[in-house]
Amino acid sequence: MNPTLQIAIIGGGLAGLTAAIHVSKTGKSVILFEKNTYPKHKVCGEFISNEVLPYFEELGLKIESLQPTHIHKTSISINSGKSISANLPLGGFGISRYQLDNYLYNKAKEFGCKIIHQQVNEINFSDDLFTIQTENNETYVAKVVLGAFGKRSNLDVKLQRNFIQKKSPWLGVKAHYKGNFPNDLVELHNFEGGYCGVSKVENDIINICYLAKYESFKKEKDILNFQKNVLNKNPKLKAIFDNSELLFEKPLTISQISFETKKQVENHILMLGDTAGLIHPLCGNGMAMAIHSAKIASECTLEFLNGKINRSELEIKYAKQWNFNFKSRIQMGKILSKLLLNPFLSKLIMKWLIIFPKFVPYIIQKTHGKPIN
Repeated sequence: MNPTLQIAIIGGGLAGLTAAIHVSKTGKSVILFEKNTYPKHKVCGEFISNEVLPYFEELGLKIESLQPTHIHKTSISINSGKSISANLPLGGFGISRYQLDNYLYNKAKEFGCKIIHQQVNEINFSDDLFTIQTENNETYVAKVVLGAFGKRSNLDVKLQRNFIQKKSPWLGVKAHYKGNFPNDLVELHNFEGGYCGVSKVENDIINICYLAKYESFKKEKDILNFQKNVLNKNPKLKAIFDNSELLFEKPLTISQISFETKKQVENHILMLGDTAGLIHPLCGNGMAMAIHSAKIASECTLEFLNGKINRSELEIKYAKQWNFNFKSRIQMGKILSKLLLNPFLSKLIMKWLIIFPKFVPYIIQKTHGKPIN
């Protein structure tokens, strides 16, 4: 049995690593469990709203050292190729998860966080403490556990979370490409049964990531056929693929992406990032939300460990702040997804936005937050 920790974080994605940095900087004893090693590619849109920059600066993180692209414009198209362009109210930056996660991982270690590359198989809560069991049968005890284990995990099954009981129809696909694409632009292209984001990250690389209904994907049998017969029906997407060279051996995929409502606290574990709730990728704000949720969870946890609030107050405060900041954004994302995936309504909305283009920044603001201070 290892000594009792103050904080254990399960999962080393954006939310987990950011929380690890935040709480480690205060001198608390922190351990983070992540089954994978770094650097590693992930299925992700790799665009982050500038709303996170003040918080990153507060943590002493120098994102400019990673040479991200600076993105200020967006363009949205429907399946016919008809499109509309607008400026992004806050702007954002493009950075690969391969680079960013590795940078945050090294910073977390630098600030004193211990990182264990093992899968967590069990988390039990008793006598106001958590007992954590890893795949190697090692046992750890912690006062607080932050769950940042992503969209789907073996722990979701163990905790019998409601959303995990339902089969999800969504599949995510992502790859990096070389080609000609503006550095300052993020595009969203609708196709039958899904939508695709395109933007530049560091090193002049184009990230293309799309979300598709599994049923329509299954009909085409593989990614190349799906791209050729479904995505390329949108002439905007066809032009991008025709003029781009795949850098990966093959695209990355992730299945069973669930947009069902999730609880922010389960078995006294504070859930962060996608573990707490997932916004539709078309909104381009999942990465910023994960980072912001880490800030909220870290601040609430520090209040608890410093004796300012009890556990019940900790859980209520975290859930309340999470819902205040993210619930309406997630609901707007669900509405936008339904509208864009309906062929008739997507055409109608595009006609409307062409007549009233000022509504585009307004819609974007509804799925994004203000700068995080």
